[in-house]
Amino acid sequence: MIDVEEALARMADGIALLKDQRPVMIGIHTGGVWVAERLHHRLGLADALGTLDISFYRDDFSRVGMNPQVKTSQLPVSLEGRHIVLVDDVLHTGRTIRAALNEIFDFARPASISLAVLIVRDGRELPIQPDVVGAAIALRPGEHLKLTGPNPLGIKIMEKAE
Repeated sequence: MIDVEEALARMADGIALLKDQRPVMIGIHTGGVWVAERLHHRLGLADALGTLDISFYRDDFSRVGMNPQVKTSQLPVSLEGRHIVLVDDVLHTGRTIRAALNEIFDFARPASISLAVLIVRDGRELPIQPDVVGAAIALRPGEHLKLTGPNPLGIKIMEKAE
């Protein structure tokens, strides 16, 4: 099983290499925000943590409709020309990250975006790769990951309901 604290420590070490760029950290709701909160605190970043809700940017919005738990995106500083660390809990198909990038570019044109994810799993559909990874896992068909939290932060492997 994945040790979440070890994965967070690996992520913090990777992001620490970017601190001289004064990055703005942004977490993707909901699990990515939980991970970003832990990393932001651990790294002591100067700018407030930003959050994104990508519900309206999803490419399956017309099929699945409105998420009943839409949250507000909060970007406490201007992203124009800034280096961004985008944080999510699980990188699977890449579609969540694509949606997050679209939303960020609707706000501003950042200098760069680094992707940090707690867990990378198989099943990529888009050519999106993380810069910082906490842990990687291969799942059997029919399994998926669920982040639990925020306190304590944990990972569960679950069977998909048919």
